[in-house]
Amino acid sequence: MRLTRVFVPDALSPGAEIALPDGAAAHLTRVLRLGVGDACIVFNGDGHDYTASIAAVGKREARLRIGEATPVERESPLRLVLLQGVAKGEKMDLILQKATELGVHAVVPVWSQRSDVKLDGDRAAKRLEHWRSVVASACEQCGRAVVPAVAAPVSLQSALSAAELPATRLLLDPQGVHALPSMSIDPAAGIAIAVGPEGGWSPLDREQLRAAGFEGLRLGPRILRTETAGLAAIAALQARFGDLA
Repeated sequence: MRLTRVFVPDALSPGAEIALPDGAAAHLTRVLRLGVGDACIVFNGDGHDYTASIAAVGKREARLRIGEATPVERESPLRLVLLQGVAKGEKMDLILQKATELGVHAVVPVWSQRSDVKLDGDRAAKRLEHWRSVVASACEQCGRAVVPAVAAPVSLQSALSAAELPATRLLLDPQGVHALPSMSIDPAAGIAIAVGPEGGWSPLDREQLRAAGFEGLRLGPRILRTETAGLAAIAALQARFGDLA
């Protein structure tokens, strides 16, 4: 029987006993009706799955006893960083969830001239927490034991100034100069993919992207929506250079 996998943002070590976060405790004990002695799998993003069993269940908490650690090899050899124009509500959740399933390494949400979504202060912090929860849940489902990083949303210019962006930089564009069949890429070097918001990149955005070394990549003759474009690019790149066979 397949055991339930649960993300726990804590240090894990064999023999330790930990308190589950409220959401995970409620899911295991109230939704799945697991009790003392029942088994599950936990992970914290360190690349391992840990066997575990429920040690105690109380009215407000549940505790796990951690067992053996097993390395999990499900990370793509292709380091993909998605530079994503912030999309509205469920569209952004979909992008994050499916990009995680497809093996993205990190996501950098960006504000651009045509961004429809505006967040600041507490709203921005809550949205970021939600996005990271979406990614962790996607890892629970797809079996990844390394959780992709989701950065706090920043302006496009700030994101482009970040030193951690891979050297190969692609801007999705139906008129782009590159097509996947003719591209030669070193998977170890990684790829950054820039996808605009619902309103697309403005001329100024495109100037900034090109000045930062982004080159156009065409996936086909059709114009894809923001929630489709990045996922299609990740899947195509993984099939061509990564581990999606």
